[in-house]
Amino acid sequence: MLVKFTSSTSGQIMMFAQVARQLLELVGKDCSARGVITTEQLPEAIERLRVASVEHTSHSTNHSEADNEDGSNEQDPSPIGFGQRAYPMIELLEWTRKEDGFVLWEAAKDF
Repeated sequence: MLVKFTSSTSGQIMMFAQVARQLLELVGKDCSARGVITTEQLPEAIERLRVASVEHTSHSTNHSEADNEDGSNEQDPSPIGFGQRAYPMIELLEWTRKEDGFVLWEAAKDF
């Protein structure tokens, strides 16, 4: 299922419900079919997502040097990390905050 986030001032993004759930829970929102991040809530939401992105990045780099099963230390291509998934949302929230807007989300059902 997809979740669409629409800014009142700067456009929209879509993401899978699993990722949207993770981001919305970090900012303290219920994962209902529709919701809003108000103008007043934007600064705290941005800060929470930025902090979580940094924490996830530092945690993943600690484990990136693990040996492969054959004993070699070659690195597999890294999966997409939390920070990369959160970046579009952070940018949308930042642009919206600059223009005193709000962000709505919409999904087919609660997720």
